[in-house]
Amino acid sequence: MPNSVGAVAHLFTSESVSMGHPDKLADQVSDALLDSLLEHDPQVRAAIETLVTTGLVVVAGEVTVHNAEANEALGRAEETIRDTIRRIGYTDAAAGFDYRSCGVLRTLHSQSPDISQGVTAGEGLHTEQGAGDQGLMFGFACNETRSLMPLPIHLAHRLVERMAEVRESGELDWLRPDSKSQVTASYADRVPVGLNTIVISTQHTEDVVDSTSGRMTKEATQQIRDAIIQPVLASECPQFAGNDLIMHINPTGRFVIGGPHGDSGLTGRKIIVDTYGGRGRHGGGAFSGKDPSKVDRSAAYMARHVAKNIVAAELATECEVQLAYAIGVADPVSVAVDTFGSGTVSPERLELIVRDVFPLQPAAIIDYLDLRRPIYFETARHGHFGREGDGFTWERTHRVADLRSAAKVLQTA
Repeated sequence: MPNSVGAVAHLFTSESVSMGHPDKLADQVSDALLDSLLEHDPQVRAAIETLVTTGLVVVAGEVTVHNAEANEALGRAEETIRDTIRRIGYTDAAAGFDYRSCGVLRTLHSQSPDISQGVTAGEGLHTEQGAGDQGLMFGFACNETRSLMPLPIHLAHRLVERMAEVRESGELDWLRPDSKSQVTASYADRVPVGLNTIVISTQHTEDVVDSTSGRMTKEATQQIRDAIIQPVLASECPQFAGNDLIMHINPTGRFVIGGPHGDSGLTGRKIIVDTYGGRGRHGGGAFSGKDPSKVDRSAAYMARHVAKNIVAAELATECEVQLAYAIGVADPVSVAVDTFGSGTVSPERLELIVRDVFPLQPAAIIDYLDLRRPIYFETARHGHFGREGDGFTWERTHRVADLRSAAKVLQTA
């Protein structure tokens, strides 16, 4: 499909899942528990994994607290879990899973002392706080949207966000919490030139099932178009809102059985949804349930912050940053920048600038981004990146002037 200047376009697709999707429910339980501990103990060590299935929540992993208040919060874990499930919307036993009747099993232990001595400043072989694990983390940004996120994942998140709004407000009271979205955009020369396909699969009550066909009614399908898809397109990409679009809305015909009753869910199984929708690379580490000493989380946030500031500074239109660490070692073992040919400064020079402008040691990242706060429950739905609010410090673009100044110095050196 050629665009107006004759370049050959290609398609790229990203998906998002709602707060009621089983995997996302598990992420939110893990992060709600983390928040409940951080509220009383900013130094808590946690790596909390959650499994949800029909009538059951299992929580496992490591938790080390340092005061009585945090220990009491840990003792209230079941209450926190049930309240999280209620907030997400599983309040009706008819759905096969609800916050009142589900069983809760927890098995948590303290952090291994062998790991702790590598992470705690002044212990082990190093005087500074080291990385909580080895690993590589990627951050990405591009100028396709106001949030400097790729268009397909940005729209996919906004669609499930809108589904939650109309469900919680009662505008579409037949919706249930489990849903998915998928957006396919058309690109030419790495620039989005249109939208091709939108897929919405959402759980619903029997009220909108046609008794003859056994499928969701045409009226309900039209309501999803009118109340969810069109408002999001009009708000986020009006230049494409009038385009002819392929739309698949509940393409199986019905979606009554869903949530943990329809499929089990696990923390950390939606890492591509959490990041950039498949755009750029991913180091493999999940986020939810992990305190910020785990570089899987804190360094991934920092890499996004660096990449976003580079794009906001107009040093590139597209940027990917990789940070890599060794367990117990403070300084990153490598810093890599790729601008995919869009940079005004070479990647090698950008790597030097990044090391000079941004703090990249784990303890410094935690302080710089103010990560020892109960901010994580909100990150566990609708994406960790491209968001607004006090908790999303990694989305700030306040280092633009510093980057431009450093780039200018290097170019004149």
